[in-house]
Amino acid sequence: LSRLGCDACFEGVLSSDLWGEKLLKNLQAEGVDTHCVTIVEDEVSSFSIILSGESGERVILYEPGTNAHLHDVTFDKHLLDDMDWVYLNHIQEGSWVIQNDIVEMLSEADTGLTWNPGGCQLDTGIEHKENRKLLGNTDLLLLNKEEALKFTKTNTVDDAMRMLLDAGVRNITITDGRNGTTATDGGDAFHVDVIETEIIDTTGAGDAFGTGVTWGLLQGMTLIESVKKGNINAASVVGAIGAQTGLLTETDINT
Repeated sequence: LSRLGCDACFEGVLSSDLWGEKLLKNLQAEGVDTHCVTIVEDEVSSFSIILSGESGERVILYEPGTNAHLHDVTFDKHLLDDMDWVYLNHIQEGSWVIQNDIVEMLSEADTGLTWNPGGCQLDTGIEHKENRKLLGNTDLLLLNKEEALKFTKTNTVDDAMRMLLDAGVRNITITDGRNGTTATDGGDAFHVDVIETEIIDTTGAGDAFGTGVTWGLLQGMTLIESVKKGNINAASVVGAIGAQTGLLTETDINT
């Protein structure tokens, strides 16, 4: 989001090792406010080993490292007081407690929320009380088709979206790889095709899509306009190696 011209602040946990220092410097170089980063001594920073195939698809081997230390003790919920929007990405089961802090602050502030649920949230499902609370405060929910059906325990995208809307979500996007994205803002559902482009590496495509859609909503665009911006950002990312190389600036995404 910082590349798209937003004032971004990162709240998370890093190690004091060389990889943690590199991550911190990279965030700062991108113009991200890092004053809320918690540094954990004698721990390894989280990292992934990505195995990419010729098709651009990949398998990711993940080590949580310092991310296991993200919980209510290290999470500054009062930071949300000054935020226009919160982007909550995958969190592991041990960090689930911060959902309660986020719900509490969102109920007290005029702050938007983009939520991309992680594995533990998807496993417990839409009816879990903590998920239910967060869904009722979610302005943009990001899921792929498999995740949406698993989360709602339904068999079709239409049924999944209906359940999510009933839970209070205001905007929903459900991606399906090369088949495009189905989305709704509570009115009629619509479909947006992917942008045909050479796929070199799909790593980071989902996050690029989510930040593009979020940025569009922050700019006052309609959901369909925002989804198209997300597609543009994602198409640029899959055309390059790595999750960051192809990320667009505000000028690029509007060209």
